[in-house]
Amino acid sequence: MIILTRLHTKMLAAIFLSFGAMAPATAEQPNVVIIVADDLGWNDVGFHGGDIDTPSLNRLAAEGTELNRFYTTPICSPTRAALMTGRDPMRLGVAYGVILPWDNNGIHPDEHFLPESFLAAGYQTAMVGKWHLGHAQMTYHPNNRGFEHFYGHLHTEVGFYPPFANQGGKDFQRNGVSIDDQGYESFLLADEVSRYIQERDKTKPFLIYMPFIAPHTPLDAPLELQEKYKDINTDLAPARAKNTDDTRLISKLLMMDSARPMYAAVVDGMDQAIGQVLNTLDEEQITDNTIVLFFSDNGGAAYSVGGADNAPLRGGKGETFEGGIRVVSIIRWPGHVPAGEKMTQIMTAMDVFPTLAEASGVIPKNRRALDGQSLWSAIANGTAMPREDFIYFASETPIAGHFNLTAFNDTWKLVQEIDQDQLETTVTNYLFKIQDDPNEYNNLAQTYPEIVADLSIKIHDWRALHPINGTRSYLVAPPGWRAPKDWASYPIPLDQLQEEPARGMAPSKKTERILDAQHGERGRLTYDCSPKWWLGGFCLKND
Repeated sequence: MIILTRLHTKMLAAIFLSFGAMAPATAEQPNVVIIVADDLGWNDVGFHGGDIDTPSLNRLAAEGTELNRFYTTPICSPTRAALMTGRDPMRLGVAYGVILPWDNNGIHPDEHFLPESFLAAGYQTAMVGKWHLGHAQMTYHPNNRGFEHFYGHLHTEVGFYPPFANQGGKDFQRNGVSIDDQGYESFLLADEVSRYIQERDKTKPFLIYMPFIAPHTPLDAPLELQEKYKDINTDLAPARAKNTDDTRLISKLLMMDSARPMYAAVVDGMDQAIGQVLNTLDEEQITDNTIVLFFSDNGGAAYSVGGADNAPLRGGKGETFEGGIRVVSIIRWPGHVPAGEKMTQIMTAMDVFPTLAEASGVIPKNRRALDGQSLWSAIANGTAMPREDFIYFASETPIAGHFNLTAFNDTWKLVQEIDQDQLETTVTNYLFKIQDDPNEYNNLAQTYPEIVADLSIKIHDWRALHPINGTRSYLVAPPGWRAPKDWASYPIPLDQLQEEPARGMAPSKKTERILDAQHGERGRLTYDCSPKWWLGGFCLKND
């Protein structure tokens, strides 16, 4: 699914150059704040009727437009990769699983990141929160991907209180230097964003990326918030997805405490932190010239220990039913985005980069073709931009060999659950007319077998784009692997790395192409290569 071709990108670049490539950002260009929640449920915000207090998000919804059909991947790292690059995580090699502490994966240094374009356009750029896009080498570090300022964590699951550790190693830094700031995670992030805004260079606009840990496990919250939600309803509607509902049933049979009260407390704390940032924009008198985009990185973790509620959507995190990929999202820019409205057109995490770039007057500097498209006209003016091409998402989390896949557009949606055992593979298909059945009650796979077959082929060909050594669902470390004591010291410095990315074991580019074609549907040896099946699976060139 290539929406913005390389030709389009070159044309835009030529137009930009005609006006001066080094032109500084102007006072009229908006500031941009991107806020990302981690595992927030569809029904866990007040403006969706949820029973958790979210006045700050309610305010954004009232003052901005709800992106009512905003889609992400079902899991964390792929969504962040799509957001940062505007490209399909399958091509990037970060689609099936998240980047785990023992992985050396990251996003290819040749890929261009959103903040790099904004930085080139004269913006100040900062990231405050959770990265999760590579930590083994400094080539993957936020400070080398366009963020002048980085305050936060390279990993996920660092907890909500010091020492903010992953696998026993402290993971909290400012621009590569370990720090010991004390306090509750969500509030620390809000303090840092507020400080950055107050101390900014007021002659230049800014881009801030604020990805929360909240409300991801392991859940924890201040005692007053725990007390506030101790009696919240824990009898949630079924998720209507076997794996998710099975975890809830097992939890009840074992008489385990519900995760819902603590989850609610964490969501409330995150909302308070967002409120602090919004108040800072007010106090600095820049609310009217700041785009605020909020969304969750995937659907709520509705399984037993997650505590989220995605009703009436089906499923949750890790699954490709709507509850796993259709997420809470809002955009606000007073005077430019309609207030209190809902945009019902499909938008994805891949569309954020081109959309915000157009809204801000920033020319994307990417060399490789974007898979996302700008939805700015649809957001600001209500322009109809129907999706005819299909969107694809995948997950192999948490069970290795169990894949959740989907292909969908405005009309049809195919969900596939594939189980790969040692001697057989089982495929279960769910087909929905998604616009008529948004909550996925009516499986039409038996009624329209030809559509199932067609979309199955599309998914098959899409999966063949995956780099052969991309992320997979390996939830335990290699035998004997040890974590560092401090993750800030872990990435290999740039001056200790080779100048060029490793080629691998293929002895020559010509041989690599032959071996790549022989891999067929299994994946790619040649980066960013789309095999031509009519040519025996050979890539004529890198797309």
